[in-house]
Amino acid sequence: MKTAVSFRRSVYLACNPQKSNIRRERSMKQLQGVGASSGIAFGPIHFYRHEQQLISRRHVESTEAEMERFEEARQKTIEQLGELYEKALTQVGEQGAQVFEIHQMMLEDEDYLDSISNIITTQSVNSEYAVAVTSENFSKMFSEMDDPYMQGRAADIKDISERLLKVLSGQSADGMEFDSPVVLAADDLAPSETVQLDKTKILAFLTAGGSSNSHTAILARTMGIPAVVGLGDQLSGDLNGKQVVVDGKKGLAIIEPDEATRTDYEKKQQELAEKKRLQAQLKGRPGETKDGKRILTYANIGNPSDVGAALMNDAEGIGLFRSEFIYLAGQDYPSESDQLAAYKSVVENMAGKRVIFRTLDIGADKQAGYFNLPHEENPAMGMRAIRICLTRTEVFRTQLRALYRASAYGKVAIMFPMITSVWELKEAKKLAEQVKAELRTEGIPFDEEIELGIMIETPAAVMVSRQLAKEVDFFSVGTNDLTQYTLAVDRQNQSLGRFYDAHHPAVLEMIRQTVKNAHEFGAWVGICGELAADLSLTETFLALDVDELSVVPSAVLPLREKICSLTCENREKILAELAENC
Repeated sequence: MKTAVSFRRSVYLACNPQKSNIRRERSMKQLQGVGASSGIAFGPIHFYRHEQQLISRRHVESTEAEMERFEEARQKTIEQLGELYEKALTQVGEQGAQVFEIHQMMLEDEDYLDSISNIITTQSVNSEYAVAVTSENFSKMFSEMDDPYMQGRAADIKDISERLLKVLSGQSADGMEFDSPVVLAADDLAPSETVQLDKTKILAFLTAGGSSNSHTAILARTMGIPAVVGLGDQLSGDLNGKQVVVDGKKGLAIIEPDEATRTDYEKKQQELAEKKRLQAQLKGRPGETKDGKRILTYANIGNPSDVGAALMNDAEGIGLFRSEFIYLAGQDYPSESDQLAAYKSVVENMAGKRVIFRTLDIGADKQAGYFNLPHEENPAMGMRAIRICLTRTEVFRTQLRALYRASAYGKVAIMFPMITSVWELKEAKKLAEQVKAELRTEGIPFDEEIELGIMIETPAAVMVSRQLAKEVDFFSVGTNDLTQYTLAVDRQNQSLGRFYDAHHPAVLEMIRQTVKNAHEFGAWVGICGELAADLSLTETFLALDVDELSVVPSAVLPLREKICSLTCENREKILAELAENC
């Protein structure tokens, strides 16, 4: 029998049906994190818990036998990582796969190996214990460093150590399997875990840790899977199995959405699908404003396997080919023939469209162990890119020979990174002329009219851009580094996020000066940094007379759609506002 109170409530709800969802609405809650990969997804939350390996300390009679056991496990782990690299190449491309090469190199690190060896031999203990102790010590050491890049290596140490421990204990290193699609939730995900997932069963990622620059975020964007990271304690285990809407752009996870919310997001999802369908109709059309202003829409790629994505998205050319992939892929300097094969395949597949190859950009956050670069307190400002090339000229000459030879098969342009002065550029050009002379003598064909350009990614390059423009055919603005160096903000330091402002008036003024000076001397200008894909700035770039924008393949058609929707009628107003802000 109903009480008077419950009866009155029933009558109230009957007379006010809009209130009948009150309990359901109260159960709905929003978790705010960091949007790491855009898109919308619906589905049940599945929590992934890392397997806790119980490591015990055991005495061993023969340290020599134990070292042999460890070495076998290390080699097997390296093989596994090699397989993961190959798998990642096909799934997420070179940039996403690169982490597994780094992990392989870390398993060759003398300090890491010496620590394990020392614990085994001096304490007469099992390999598992030695690996676990070394992992704990090294990850703690890295996490306490001031350099954000080095802090990030703590997670890598843990990942390779856990993989080693699984091999030593005979555990499977396979990825997670699900019967049906899920929204995967975790404290964080190691790169090896992410790559092994069945992508058809993953609707979205939710992680308590991580940032927009974490491995999970990068891989999610590459795979086109929505992701929200940095949710912290909001992402609790009691959410397992509950329905969630993931808004990767806003960084929202809506738990147990009510009918109205779900309907709203279903509509948004349909709109996104329709938008992609309409963008596909832009294939074959140039990037041209309504009043006839033309701007080239190119793609950035990291290895030959990315060409397919560039062509599928109708890129008019390759605005940035990161040639360092071939240096990071091996354990020694790549030969001229190996480089030629890679460059040739890209050029042939692009079938006459311009392919801009950035020469070797090793250093800073991209390390190849065999280069034996010295440790630097500030690697972003140290021995990297063109500085390595002008120091190790034989390495540079080998690459230049391969690039010039590849130009016989299509339209190649060569771009030198991190140029800060005219003398650096002239030295690079001098080496290029020597290479051309060698090829002529040897009777090897190449394009005599190949375009040469430079990256504009430092304030110094901007300030001497009039002089630099006299020496090249084009500039390409690397807005990531240009912003970092202009604002004196480390772009990898998560704690400085609000200080890293790519829209800063100083950055835009530098682009304006660069374009003006380049055009004065007949050079054209592109932008290949992340800012090129920022649609809120497309109209500004048109006003600044930028000639080309190069973006990730998936962003080519959205960018072209934006260009085709604009006119240049606001040009003078935009320029006046820029002048006023500076």
